[in-house]
Parts: sequence; C-alpha cells; structure tokens
Amino acid sequence: MASPLNTPSDPAVPMPVAFIGHGSPMNAIEDNTYHWQWRLLGERLPRPRAILCVSAHWQAQGVRVTGASHPSTIHDFFGFPQALFDVQYPAPGDAKLARRVVELLGGHKLAHVDATRGLDHGAWSVLRAMYPAADVPVVQLSIDTTMPGGHHYELAKQLAPLRDEGVLVLGSGNIVHNLALFDWRNQRPLDWAIRFDGAVKRRIGAREHIELADWPRMGADAHLAIPTPEHYLPLLYVLALQRDGDRARFFNEEVLGSLSMTSVVISAGNAVAASTPPARA
Repeated sequence: MASPLNTPSDPAVPMPVAFIGHGSPMNAIEDNTYHWQWRLLGERLPRPRAILCVSAHWQAQGVRVTGASHPSTIHDFFGFPQALFDVQYPAPGDAKLARRVVELLGGHKLAHVDATRGLDHGAWSVLRAMYPAADVPVVQLSIDTTMPGGHHYELAKQLAPLRDEGVLVLGSGNIVHNLALFDWRNQRPLDWAIRFDGAVKRRIGAREHIELADWPRMGADAHLAIPTPEHYLPLLYVLALQRDGDRARFFNEEVLGSLSMTSVVISAGNAVAASTPPARA
C-alpha cells in the first residue's frame, strides 16, 4: 500500500533521489504539465529533512557548497517577463548540512562552504513547484565542468550517507540540452535528440552508469545532445547514489526540439507514495 503523502522520511528507508529536466525558467510560473508533475512529485516523496541540489547553473572550480542561513533567489537569466524576475523562493539554508557535505567530501582539497551564494533558477524553479511553502532547508552543490564524468560520479558516491539522514539529493539539468539548435517556433523533436534520450533511459534501466559517465563514447548523438556538460552532469550525481534494489521511474518523458524534459526518481520499494507521477489528464 502506498504511504500517505508527505510523511516524514523513515530512518529505516533511504530517501529517494531524483533528477529533474528543468527546461525553461518559465516552467517555474506557468501552469503546465512539467510544473504540475513537479508539484505532484513533491507531494508524493517522503518529506525530506533538507535538500541538497546539484544544478546545472552553478559552475565553479573545485567543490563549493552554499552555507547561507537565508540564501537569496538568483535570477540568472534575461529576456523573460517581469513576473519571473519577481519570483522569490525564501527557503532557509542549512549550515549544518553544508558542513556535513564538506566532511563527506573531505578527500577533496578544494571543497569549502560559500556563505554568500544563493539559489539559482535550476534549483528554485523546480523547488517552487515541489515545495511551494519554501519550508524545507536547501543547500546547493557546485559542479566543476573541467572534470570528466567519471570524476563527478565517484565524487557523488561519497554523498551516499545523506540518503540515510533524511536528505533529498536533487539533480537539476537536462539529458539533452543544445540551445544552439533549439527553434522556439518549431519544437518538433529532432531525431538525434529522441535517440539519445532513449539511449540514456535504456542505460539507466540497465544500470550502465559507467557508460553514462563516459558519454562522449556514446557517439555522434551524444555530442549533439551534450555540447557542454553542465546540464548532463547533475544526472550522474543521482545515478551514483542508486543502491541495490532501487528502482528507476521516469516521468515528463518528452523531447522538445533539441531539449529533453525527461526526469527520473530512484527509490527503494514504496519509498515514493506512487510509482510515478501520472500523466496529466
């Protein structure tokens, strides 16, 4: 039987992990399928003690973790309506979690807490739908795009204890993200984008994580889908935390031109109160 919505996480059951294809910042305020699915996911996950978000939009050398008690809402985009710039997401930070992350990554000499960094739209655009009350503490982890996929995958493995400590690890990016080839007037999915999105889903289902971490070897479609790695890397942080017996469940499985919205939740047993957010009627 499915557990009730938003019950506190059970210490005996590890928290799920999730990767969200976040797409346009407008998904934060539009009443569309993506926003609705994110809201439904937030309702059906066990309630986390805190959230560690790995977003495509915080790139830095080494490893940085937000440590502000009240992180600001960063509007790191341009050309969108004023209503999007007016959005604030006043979730509290969690200095204790920030220090815990640095402790877990103790082998990384450049890991440190950044007390000034706020939450970028890769984090708050999704969390605004999942936890609209902004009452769950949020910490962000940066990504160093100069390092290969295998480095990120191994780094993420060190965060495994967080799942037993009530922390939701959330990756936010896009499996396919090539804005240079994106046509806002015609969002018919491109053949190579469909192929690569499908290939990644199949490899996630087969738990072929090493192959996914070495995506340049996946061929021409991978090079088109991932011209720069920042939107793909958050997926590796989620896959690295999958355990024996965990299931991967996909939702928002849609390709728009050269952009994929595909998202995945990885959890043990009935840790999520429904198998997958159902398609919107």
